[in-house]
Amino acid sequence: MLKRFLGSMGIILACTMPSFAVPLESWDDKIPNGSQRFKVLSEFNDEAVLDKETQLVWERAPYSLSFIWKDARGSCPFKIIGGRRGWRLPSFVELMSLVDPTANASPLLPPGHPFSNIHAVPGDFYWSATTSADVTTDAWEVFFGQGTTGPGDKMQMHFVWCVRGPMNADQY
Repeated sequence: MLKRFLGSMGIILACTMPSFAVPLESWDDKIPNGSQRFKVLSEFNDEAVLDKETQLVWERAPYSLSFIWKDARGSCPFKIIGGRRGWRLPSFVELMSLVDPTANASPLLPPGHPFSNIHAVPGDFYWSATTSADVTTDAWEVFFGQGTTGPGDKMQMHFVWCVRGPMNADQY
C-alpha cells in the first residue's frame, strides 16, 4: 500500500496495488467451434450472444430491415435487445471477426453458432460503422454469404447487426 500526505489540508491518499496482473481477453484466442465460442445470454432474455473470442455482445437475431448507412448508425442506440440499450453499429474489424473463412455453408459463421436471421443471399450486405478512407461517401460492408467485403455507397440499403462492448477506434 502506498500512502501520500498532501500538505496543510491533512489529506492522506491510500492506494493498494494488486500483486498480480489480471489477464486481458485477447483476439489471439481462437475458438473454432461456435457452440464453445458463443454464449447465449439468459440475462438478455436469450436475445444477445457473448463472443468469448472478442468479448463483444451481439444481437442474436438482427433486423430483417435494411437501412442507408446514416440510419443504420442511428438505429442501434435506440434498439432494446434483451431489455438493454447501449447498442452500436460495429466497426468493420468487429463485423469481420464473425466471418469464418473455413465454413462450408452460408452464412460463413463458425459451425454451431447460435445466431438466426442472418441474411446471406447475394446483395445482402451488412453495414459497418467504418467509413472508407478513400471515399468518405462510402462505408465498409460485409456479405456473410461468401465473406466478401468492400466499401459501399452510404446511400445503399443494407442490413444492420448491432453490438455492445468497448468501442473500436476504427469505427467512427
